[in-house]
Amino acid sequence: MSELASAVVSITRTVRGRFFWAAWWTHAPIYWPFQKPDAAGGGASTRDEAFAAATAAAGQRHLSRIESYWAHAVNRLLRGDRLPPQPSPRPRGGSSGHGRGARPRSAAEILGVSKGANLLALKKAHRERALATHPDRGGDADAFREAQQAYERLLAKLPARRLEGPSE
Repeated sequence: MSELASAVVSITRTVRGRFFWAAWWTHAPIYWPFQKPDAAGGGASTRDEAFAAATAAAGQRHLSRIESYWAHAVNRLLRGDRLPPQPSPRPRGGSSGHGRGARPRSAAEILGVSKGANLLALKKAHRERALATHPDRGGDADAFREAQQAYERLLAKLPARRLEGPSE
Protein backbone atom coordinates (compact mmCIF):
# COMPACT_ATOMS: atom_id res chain seq x y z
CA MET A 1 0.00 0.00 0.00
CA SER A 2 1.10 3.54 -0.57
CA GLU A 3 1.72 6.02 2.20
CA LEU A 4 -0.45 9.08 2.73
CA ALA A 5 1.19 12.46 2.22
CA SER A 6 0.33 13.18 5.84
CA ALA A 7 -0.54 10.54 8.41
CA VAL A 8 -3.61 11.46 10.43
CA VAL A 9 -4.89 10.79 13.93
CA SER A 10 -8.36 11.25 15.39
CA ILE A 11 -8.90 11.43 19.15
CA THR A 12 -12.25 11.27 20.96
CA ARG A 13 -13.40 11.15 24.55
CA THR A 14 -15.03 7.90 25.63
CA VAL A 15 -18.11 7.40 27.78
CA ARG A 16 -15.87 6.74 30.80
CA GLY A 17 -13.97 10.01 30.32
CA ARG A 18 -10.82 8.44 28.82
CA PHE A 19 -9.45 9.12 25.34
CA PHE A 20 -9.51 6.78 22.34
CA TRP A 21 -7.34 7.36 19.27
CA ALA A 22 -7.25 6.00 15.73
CA ALA A 23 -4.46 6.64 13.18
CA TRP A 24 -4.26 6.15 9.41
CA TRP A 25 -1.07 6.33 7.38
CA THR A 26 -1.59 3.90 4.48
CA HIS A 27 -4.97 5.25 3.39
CA ALA A 28 -7.29 8.10 4.28
CA PRO A 29 -10.32 7.42 6.46
CA ILE A 30 -13.49 7.25 4.35
CA TYR A 31 -17.08 6.71 5.42
CA TRP A 32 -18.28 4.11 2.92
CA PRO A 33 -16.93 1.53 2.72
CA PHE A 34 -15.52 2.32 6.13
CA GLN A 35 -11.72 2.13 6.22
CA LYS A 36 -10.36 0.70 9.46
CA PRO A 37 -7.36 2.54 10.94
CA ASP A 38 -3.80 1.28 10.72
CA ALA A 39 -3.61 1.49 14.52
CA ALA A 40 -5.98 2.37 17.35
CA GLY A 41 -5.96 2.37 21.11
CA GLY A 42 -7.68 3.71 24.18
CA GLY A 43 -7.41 4.29 27.87
CA ALA A 44 -5.36 7.50 27.77
CA SER A 45 -6.21 9.96 30.53
CA THR A 46 -5.43 13.09 28.44
CA ARG A 47 -5.51 14.07 24.77
CA ASP A 48 -1.75 14.58 24.84
CA GLU A 49 -1.23 11.08 26.22
CA ALA A 50 -3.46 9.66 23.45
CA PHE A 51 -1.55 11.65 20.82
CA ALA A 52 1.78 10.35 22.21
CA ALA A 53 0.51 6.75 22.02
CA ALA A 54 -0.64 7.29 18.42
CA THR A 55 2.71 8.84 17.50
CA ALA A 56 4.54 5.86 18.99
CA ALA A 57 2.36 3.47 16.98
CA ALA A 58 2.95 5.46 13.79
CA GLY A 59 6.72 5.24 14.19
CA GLN A 60 8.62 8.06 12.48
CA ARG A 61 5.53 9.47 10.74
CA HIS A 62 4.33 12.97 11.59
CA LEU A 63 0.65 12.85 12.57
CA SER A 64 -1.87 15.57 11.74
CA ARG A 65 -4.97 15.77 13.90
CA ILE A 66 -8.38 15.42 12.25
CA GLU A 67 -11.89 15.70 13.65
CA SER A 68 -12.92 13.37 16.46
CA TYR A 69 -15.72 11.82 14.39
CA TRP A 70 -13.38 9.18 12.93
CA ALA A 71 -12.10 7.87 16.28
CA HIS A 72 -15.67 7.88 17.56
CA ALA A 73 -16.78 5.80 14.55
CA VAL A 74 -13.94 3.27 15.04
CA ASN A 75 -14.72 3.01 18.75
CA ARG A 76 -18.39 2.32 17.99
CA LEU A 77 -17.46 -0.36 15.46
CA LEU A 78 -15.14 -2.06 17.96
CA ARG A 79 -17.98 -2.13 20.49
CA GLY A 80 -20.26 -3.73 17.89
CA ASP A 81 -22.46 -0.67 17.36
CA ARG A 82 -23.43 0.68 13.99
CA LEU A 83 -21.64 3.62 12.38
CA PRO A 84 -22.62 7.07 13.65
CA PRO A 85 -24.22 9.46 11.13
CA GLN A 86 -21.97 10.50 8.27
CA PRO A 87 -19.83 13.54 9.11
CA SER A 88 -20.90 16.80 7.54
CA PRO A 89 -18.20 18.68 5.65
CA ARG A 90 -16.65 21.53 7.58
CA PRO A 91 -17.63 24.97 6.28
CA ARG A 92 -14.97 26.59 4.14
CA GLY A 93 -14.22 30.27 4.12
CA GLY A 94 -15.22 32.94 6.64
CA SER A 95 -15.91 32.38 10.29
CA SER A 96 -19.67 32.77 9.83
CA GLY A 97 -19.93 29.11 8.82
CA HIS A 98 -21.87 29.91 5.67
CA GLY A 99 -20.47 29.50 2.19
CA ARG A 100 -20.59 32.23 -0.40
CA GLY A 101 -24.18 32.74 -1.51
CA ALA A 102 -25.62 30.35 1.09
CA ARG A 103 -28.34 31.61 3.35
CA PRO A 104 -27.99 31.08 7.10
CA ARG A 105 -30.12 28.25 8.48
CA SER A 106 -32.98 29.23 10.72
CA ALA A 107 -33.15 28.06 14.31
CA ALA A 108 -36.08 25.80 13.39
CA GLU A 109 -34.03 24.19 10.58
CA ILE A 110 -31.08 23.60 12.91
CA LEU A 111 -33.25 21.71 15.40
CA GLY A 112 -35.46 20.14 12.74
CA VAL A 113 -38.80 21.48 14.00
CA SER A 114 -41.57 23.47 12.35
CA LYS A 115 -41.64 27.21 12.95
CA GLY A 116 -44.78 26.93 15.08
CA ALA A 117 -43.55 24.05 17.25
CA ASN A 118 -44.79 23.89 20.82
CA LEU A 119 -42.58 23.71 23.89
CA LEU A 120 -42.64 19.90 24.15
CA ALA A 121 -41.63 19.41 20.51
CA LEU A 122 -38.93 22.04 20.91
CA LYS A 123 -37.50 20.38 24.04
CA LYS A 124 -37.53 16.94 22.40
CA ALA A 125 -35.79 18.20 19.24
CA HIS A 126 -33.20 20.09 21.30
CA ARG A 127 -32.41 17.04 23.43
CA GLU A 128 -31.97 14.81 20.38
CA ARG A 129 -29.75 17.36 18.62
CA ALA A 130 -27.73 18.06 21.78
CA LEU A 131 -27.07 14.35 22.37
CA ALA A 132 -26.03 13.88 18.74
CA THR A 133 -23.61 16.82 18.70
CA HIS A 134 -22.27 16.95 22.28
CA PRO A 135 -18.44 16.94 22.32
CA ASP A 136 -18.30 14.44 25.20
CA ARG A 137 -20.16 11.99 22.96
CA GLY A 138 -17.81 12.47 20.00
CA GLY A 139 -19.80 15.29 18.40
CA ASP A 140 -18.68 18.64 17.10
CA ALA A 141 -18.50 21.48 19.64
CA ASP A 142 -19.50 24.11 17.06
CA ALA A 143 -22.61 22.14 16.04
CA PHE A 144 -23.50 21.70 19.71
CA ARG A 145 -23.20 25.46 20.36
CA GLU A 146 -25.27 26.16 17.24
CA ALA A 147 -28.04 23.83 18.49
CA GLN A 148 -27.96 25.43 21.95
CA GLN A 149 -28.25 28.94 20.49
CA ALA A 150 -31.07 27.85 18.16
CA TYR A 151 -32.96 26.39 21.13
CA GLU A 152 -32.55 29.60 23.12
CA ARG A 153 -33.71 31.74 20.16
CA LEU A 154 -36.81 29.58 19.66
CA LEU A 155 -37.60 29.59 23.39
CA ALA A 156 -37.46 33.38 23.43
CA LYS A 157 -39.95 33.53 20.55
CA LEU A 158 -42.54 31.33 22.27
CA PRO A 159 -45.50 33.29 23.66
CA ALA A 160 -45.86 33.15 27.44
CA ARG A 161 -49.12 31.17 27.23
CA ARG A 162 -47.40 28.45 25.19
CA LEU A 163 -44.63 28.16 27.79
CA GLU A 164 -47.08 27.50 30.61
CA GLY A 165 -49.15 24.89 28.79
CA PRO A 166 -52.96 24.70 28.54
CA SER A 167 -54.93 26.85 30.93
CA GLU A 168 -57.65 25.33 33.10
